[in-house]
Amino acid sequence: MLCCLAILLLNRNILAQQSHFQLKGLPCEGCEAVFEYGKKKLTSIDTLPDFNRPGPKLVLKGKVFKRDGRTPAAGVILYIYHTNQDGKYTPMGNAKGWGRRHGEIRGWVKTDNNGSYTFYTLKPGTYPSRSEPAHIHATVLEPNGKYYYLEEWYFADDPLLYKLKSQKRSMHGGEGIVTPVKVGTHFLGTRDIVLGLNIKDYD
Repeated sequence: MLCCLAILLLNRNILAQQSHFQLKGLPCEGCEAVFEYGKKKLTSIDTLPDFNRPGPKLVLKGKVFKRDGRTPAAGVILYIYHTNQDGKYTPMGNAKGWGRRHGEIRGWVKTDNNGSYTFYTLKPGTYPSRSEPAHIHATVLEPNGKYYYLEEWYFADDPLLYKLKSQKRSMHGGEGIVTPVKVGTHFLGTRDIVLGLNIKDYD
């Protein structure tokens, strides 16, 4: 009897957790990857696996704001992934879940009390087809359970940026084009994000 009661309570708990999450801004292929950080303790800073490899070092940083665009949003999880220097999403040999599709160069942060986040990585390579400018994919998970993709990070100095003019941009979370600034040995790209901005069916 106690065993059955424990199973019932566990199932109810799982259902309650699942109902807490709300996917917004459909369609959103791979947004579930935002949950794949496992047992890793998230902080406002993450270093992606490629950072100490050859290539242009990049620091992405900024703040996440609530819907009013002024109040810092703490406890927000940001997930990013991008291509390697060859422009490919190459997975690790033991990759599971979305890591098999998104490749090994991915990471997660949780914003601090000031809404701040920082990623250390390399500027991504362009697809071998050169079909679009280099970019970094991102998904956000709010403390209230809403999750959705953000507009990709693009780079103002990318010679292929003109190709964006022929695409319909989502502008999820605000402007995604950043201007990299050389600071010592790395490039700095700053982007602030507004939760819910331009997200369909957000409210």
